[in-house]
Amino acid sequence: MWKRSHSVALGLVAGLSLALLSLPEEWAARFKVGWSALYLPLLGLAGAAQQAVPDATGMLLSRRELLRQNEQLRRENQQLRLEALQAAEWARENARLRRLLGWQEQSPWRDRLRLARVTLRDPTPWWRSLTIDLGSRHGVHTGLPVLTPEGLVGRTAEVGPFHARVVLVGDPNCRVSAQVLNGTGDTGLIIPAGPLDPDLVLLSYLPRAAVVRPGQGVVTSGLGGLFPKGIPIGTVVDVRPVENGLYLEARVKLAAPLHALHEVWVLWP
Repeated sequence: MWKRSHSVALGLVAGLSLALLSLPEEWAARFKVGWSALYLPLLGLAGAAQQAVPDATGMLLSRRELLRQNEQLRRENQQLRLEALQAAEWARENARLRRLLGWQEQSPWRDRLRLARVTLRDPTPWWRSLTIDLGSRHGVHTGLPVLTPEGLVGRTAEVGPFHARVVLVGDPNCRVSAQVLNGTGDTGLIIPAGPLDPDLVLLSYLPRAAVVRPGQGVVTSGLGGLFPKGIPIGTVVDVRPVENGLYLEARVKLAAPLHALHEVWVLWP
């Protein structure tokens, strides 16, 4: 069956070729024009397709280049953000140091102060301490007051060659004799107020006749010989009688930001 169809097709092609050869020249020319009109669009599409291949390749390469440039810009943006954060931190540190040095020049203990950096903080809420980068090699020993321009921080407790641990105000191992800035200069003892609010301490053993009110300042009294007189400790929040009214006890909000210290001053004797 296939051989027969093939033979018929060959016969048709042969017959068509003989017919074209036998046509007059005018009719043959017209046939060629019509045949060309039929195949030229197809040839045009083939050419356009061949031209589109390199164009598509160029577009693909351009997209890859755009992706590469986008990734490079993203990395540069991250680097610039890191540099901006570092610059902002340096600016804050510079401002802190300028303020600290300015305070030192006006301090009554300016010749006895040495700046130290905080290198470690104790995360526990009750036993509160931090570590500074000064030790026995720098002349530090136990019992030295530590403070900031805002107020008292604590005292040195354990001293190594290059570091020292500082127990903070409000720690059970750092009791401070304190005085209320009122007309009578009532004195008491700074003790822990508990772990719930690290910014609060108790001023205990105040005389029951003491005139202590919220908003009054509290400073070191100078008694005991450890802390010199006049270092700010904080501000009275409220007062209550304790032990059946035998004495008064006041809650004091600390002046120094113990939770956000970067540098502190160590006070030499």
